[in-house]
Amino acid sequence: MIGFTDQQLMAWLSPVLWPFLRVLALFTSAPVLSMRAIPVRVKIALAFFVALASQVSMPAMPVIALDSATAWATVVQQVVIGLAIGFAVRLVFAAVEFAGELVGLQMGLGFAAFFDPTTGGQTNAVSRFFGATVTLLFVVINGHLVLIAATIQSFHAFPVGPDPLAFLAAVPLHTFGAEIFKLGLWIALPILAMLLFVNLVLGVVSRVAQQFNVFAVGFPITIGVGLVGIVLTLPLLEPPFTMALEQMLARFQ
Repeated sequence: MIGFTDQQLMAWLSPVLWPFLRVLALFTSAPVLSMRAIPVRVKIALAFFVALASQVSMPAMPVIALDSATAWATVVQQVVIGLAIGFAVRLVFAAVEFAGELVGLQMGLGFAAFFDPTTGGQTNAVSRFFGATVTLLFVVINGHLVLIAATIQSFHAFPVGPDPLAFLAAVPLHTFGAEIFKLGLWIALPILAMLLFVNLVLGVVSRVAQQFNVFAVGFPITIGVGLVGIVLTLPLLEPPFTMALEQMLARFQ
């Protein structure tokens, strides 16, 4: 009769259990991978497959009894790290959508707002367009594969341990918010400069020609210039998005 102890069972399960929890937490917070259209069973099966297929490059996992307090702390650590990686990538998406929000407001499309179910707030048409574009770009450049690879590499930078606060001390998540404004302004700056120049010209014309109705003429002009600026700068969206994504994920590797 073949028998085994609890310690032997945990030695077999530990190499797969802890990566499974971290990858599953990533799938619940990362863009594209956390879409509601993907069934929960598919996410669980995919997380298990990724954890099983990554055993070749995984470091040695500690054997922790599941009925101990250390096991609960280790579970919290895996969930926190997985959620943090997905949160960091979501910030890059939020920065691009913030750039679209700035461009839309400057174009005069602030009233053309839609309800965004992902954030629970109102976003304008340009922000929704930028968000959809960057989502397609994320899939085209194999960003989902890069994200999974960064999660696997995070086990070398942040190995499995009972202290979840050690990760929070090493990676200050509260500083990630500044990346939204920095990257968003960087992407929207060329279009904002064009619209600012148009507004200055319209202001000078309205002062020179008093009979000129700047509100009737300026609105279609700003929308037209804004659309032209979006068409010209949209092909240049990939380098800043890719660079910001790599910088975010490099903090976990």
